[in-house]
Amino acid sequence: MSEQNLNTLLKIRDLSIDFLQYERGLRRRITHPVSHLNLDVEAGQMVAIVGASGSGKSLLAHAVLGILPYNAVMTGTMEFDGQELTKKRIETLRGTEICLVPQGVSWLDPLMKVGSQVKDRSALACYGLGPEVDQMYPFELSGGMARRVLLATATSRTPRLVIADEPTPGLPLDRARRALSHLRDMAEDGAGVLLITHDVELALEVSDRIAVMHEGTVVENALAGDFPYPQRLNHPYAKALSRALPQNEFFGGGAI
Repeated sequence: MSEQNLNTLLKIRDLSIDFLQYERGLRRRITHPVSHLNLDVEAGQMVAIVGASGSGKSLLAHAVLGILPYNAVMTGTMEFDGQELTKKRIETLRGTEICLVPQGVSWLDPLMKVGSQVKDRSALACYGLGPEVDQMYPFELSGGMARRVLLATATSRTPRLVIADEPTPGLPLDRARRALSHLRDMAEDGAGVLLITHDVELALEVSDRIAVMHEGTVVENALAGDFPYPQRLNHPYAKALSRALPQNEFFGGGAI
């Protein structure tokens, strides 16, 4: 993994996301799923975000892509390559310089065949998808195949920032490793990669840094080489995740 001095590609400071919701009787309720979050992703490096479901990991990805729900209120600052990520700039960069590997097949156009959406046969072949997949519609794909198609969609381009939101569930271990190795290759070629995952073990194999999210914010930002050693970490939740690793005999009790 790269150790040279690199430029910060994505810089997030004091990011908070609130939701205004209406309950019975038109009572209003405000929730705060992301609060005062700070994060950097450098060009040429892969940063994994880990944490429990509901900790705000996917909301962070959607904030960077500018695809938060209409009732979300976002504060704080985000910069890409040293310039503010305004709504207009996000719309220009999204799908070209910033690409998302989303969680679900619903992100694929249900009325278009796979080959028409990906258009790069070599990218599909990299994920073990044969020519017959080109003629399939998204509803004909298994869950694992759909994830591989989504990965191929992103890696067939040359984005500067890749955000991969849970790209490996449903994949056999060898295919999951291969998928993450392709993302690692993109980092080695100079892209910044933000990997959102529950699989800490796989993240440690490919990532430079591990950012731990808990209750809507990043509570630990550690080098991947330090993460398996709880004594090198600061936050109790991060220490619990570390102790729950197999090499630490699952002592943390499975904190995720």
